[in-house]
Amino acid sequence: MADERKARTRITFETVLVWYLRGLALLFLIGGLVYWLRILGVPLGGKAFADMTIEWRVSTVYFAVLDLVAAVGLWIGVSWGSVMWMLAALTQVVMFVGLFEIFGFDLGLVVFHLVTIVVYFMLTYWVHQEAHA
Repeated sequence: MADERKARTRITFETVLVWYLRGLALLFLIGGLVYWLRILGVPLGGKAFADMTIEWRVSTVYFAVLDLVAAVGLWIGVSWGSVMWMLAALTQVVMFVGLFEIFGFDLGLVVFHLVTIVVYFMLTYWVHQEAHA
């Protein structure tokens, strides 16, 4: 009886991965909504959409759509959700590292994205190891 209860309450890496992706989904949902608020004229600590350069306008619209699509995909756990999330994360890394003369350098966001990607790959590796154990 005790072994049965232990087996039911055992947390697997797959469960941790699902909740990790759902946490990311919530963050990307908030991020996407912030981008939409900027488009609608609420500056939220930055420039109003009308005052942005064309590069910032394009990236704002891009992330307003992509972040929400990624959030939905991550929440429901489909493979394209992870792909959209990676696309959004790596695009921002390229923006703030490779195109810093246009977009500036946001070390906090770059580190956040790189750490979340590394954690994702570690969890997926452990899920794979757990499934084949």
